[in-house]
Amino acid sequence: MAAVPSLPDPSLALDFCGLSFASPIVLLSGCVGFGEEYTRVEGFSNRDAGAIVLKGTTAKPRLGNPPHRVYETPDGMINAIGLQNPGVDHVIRRILPTLDFDETRFIANVCGSTIDEYVEVTRRFDDSPIDAMEINISCPNVKEGGVQFGNYPEMSARVVAACRKATKKPLITKLSPNQTDIRENARQCIEAGSDALAVINTIAGMAVDVATRRPVIGNLQGGVSGPAIKPIALLMVRKVYEVAGPQRVPIIGQGGIVSASDALEFLIAGATAVGVGTGLFYDPLLCPKINTGITSYLHAAGFASVSKLTGSLIAGAAGDCD
Repeated sequence: MAAVPSLPDPSLALDFCGLSFASPIVLLSGCVGFGEEYTRVEGFSNRDAGAIVLKGTTAKPRLGNPPHRVYETPDGMINAIGLQNPGVDHVIRRILPTLDFDETRFIANVCGSTIDEYVEVTRRFDDSPIDAMEINISCPNVKEGGVQFGNYPEMSARVVAACRKATKKPLITKLSPNQTDIRENARQCIEAGSDALAVINTIAGMAVDVATRRPVIGNLQGGVSGPAIKPIALLMVRKVYEVAGPQRVPIIGQGGIVSASDALEFLIAGATAVGVGTGLFYDPLLCPKINTGITSYLHAAGFASVSKLTGSLIAGAAGDCD
């Protein structure tokens, strides 16, 4: 009796805005520094991720917010770092030359307090080896710029349009969940020239020290991340997919992913790739575990590649809830 040939392993590789990702995992901005922090962890490899988003970068160096800047919450954390960074000049001249662009893709995270600053940082990264840029218009832990730009579709579109003129590299707009209609924001950002969307940024929140009756976070508020926000992020991805999917605009789905099952939910809901951030603080070696779990699922479900999962949600409830 002839042996039944074994099926080839499903592919985790995908195309994202013309860039080849070896895995659907994207390491999120602020969680791995400028790509070097986790290289000190034994067993960690940049090759386990399709792309790494570098720490948010402004035109000039920033010291960030006063302490406390990080606070653990049930199933997550609040951070209010305040975009501390050494400035775009230092990043380009001193940091980018140390990165191995053969290992993975590197995406700059562009930040600013004015449209002119966004344009300046975008222009500087355009003349660098960076593979793509993420426009951070939705950071909830700075007192100027980000929140105002990210929560209003017209302002978001103005930033995107200005940055679009400053670069030919792929632009990814990071959308805020702290707004009325994320679909309208997504639509206007796409029309303004965004090549992809990152959904979602952290959700604004705070914590109180009851002993002192003072805010725990020095900035009063910060961005809530981790498993606690996953259901919200998942719904936002689906809503944005309704706008972006028909236009074939890829989405990085992110918010509380700490397992392969979490990642699969985002892919099925409409994400092309999945962002892992706070989960790395729980488990620095999370990425290969997620890759293995996705591969196993693709095998069992008969999918030849991870890209076939994107937007494969079947309409209707999974079962009777009565």
